[in-house]
Amino acid sequence: MSTGRNIAVAGASALIVGALLVVPTSTNRAVGADRTLVPAVIIPQATPSAVPPSPTPAADPTSMTVQGATVNTRYGPVSVRVQTNNGRIVDAVATTYPHGGGRTREINARAIPALESETLSLQSAHIDTISGATYTSEGYRRSLQSALDAAHLG
Repeated sequence: MSTGRNIAVAGASALIVGALLVVPTSTNRAVGADRTLVPAVIIPQATPSAVPPSPTPAADPTSMTVQGATVNTRYGPVSVRVQTNNGRIVDAVATTYPHGGGRTREINARAIPALESETLSLQSAHIDTISGATYTSEGYRRSLQSALDAAHLG
């Protein structure tokens, strides 16, 4: 009887662990945030006139700057501009983010540089939410992803 019970408990435990590995535990969505997006825009890069552009293989992305979608959050809009070179993110700048009251300004003064740095480090929009800046982090991540999609770096 004890062996049967142990097998049942082990089986149930395996099912629970398996479910935890399959089911996402976080949706990374801002509750109550306006999910309106303004489309991303590719900004043409000027090429130096003294050096003609060299041909690149079709699979090799060109250098470009892309303005991500503007994401409206509970505390204000967030937008990210990304510069790429040869398929890598070389710069990511939050061009729009909440500047509201003193506390919002204080939080974003810490969060924005961390989000920009993590973008360059991870080379993707799969970045962590900054504690205390959940809405800004989610808006940044969504705008960044729209810019990467427009640059075909998704």
